[in-house]
Amino acid sequence: MAALEGAISIRPARSDDAAALAELSTQLGYPADQDTLSRRLTLVRDQGVGEVFVATDAHGRVLGWTHVVPRLHLEESPFAELAGLVVGDGARGAGVGAALLSATEQWAREHGFAHFRVRSNVVRERAHRFYLREGYVERKRQVVFDKALD
Repeated sequence: MAALEGAISIRPARSDDAAALAELSTQLGYPADQDTLSRRLTLVRDQGVGEVFVATDAHGRVLGWTHVVPRLHLEESPFAELAGLVVGDGARGAGVGAALLSATEQWAREHGFAHFRVRSNVVRERAHRFYLREGYVERKRQVVFDKALD
């Protein structure tokens, strides 16, 4: 896959990327269809909730996507956070993830954030090795609780 590296382009996601976003999200273990991802992308844009980037090859095929969001918490300084990053099965190990991560970090800098956070499921050991290689430091492990609201 190293030959792919020079051909990677990063750009903001467009509405016509929804099918590829859905397929990649499903590969990551978060099943979604094209219409769902299209609605979510529209909400991200309409609400101004960060940015979604895609990585494409020389033929314009979407290889991966990432979503960066601003986080404003009362108890700590504002930071940007990686809300999602997925690289397609056939493109892993070719620099796609690093290029997407770099784009989100640049977005954060351009929007005045001095700190960037990544959360990763404890079972995603390959992803953990990737983030460590990219200069991130594990700060804590936590438990996530969800509740469906009526």
